[in-house]
Amino acid sequence: MKAKLEVDCSPAEARAFLGLPDVAALNDHMVQEMKKRLEANMALVAPEELMRNWMAFGGQATEQFRKLMTAAAGGAQGVKPGG
Repeated sequence: MKAKLEVDCSPAEARAFLGLPDVAALNDHMVQEMKKRLEANMALVAPEELMRNWMAFGGQATEQFRKLMTAAAGGAQGVKPGG
């Protein structure tokens, strides 16, 4: 035997019928909170701010990174650093 039941209702009506809580207010609050946090942190991902953070150590960090890569490349080829 085959039975087919088709119910035409909105999601809110289905939640009420099944006894599930209405979380619309909680969802709206969460969305607003996420928007506030994103807007507050948007300045941190601005290109100027990223470059300022990355270059905070000045040329020292760049030079240290270059030395690290040179030593790593030399080590991969079996060359001892400084010689």
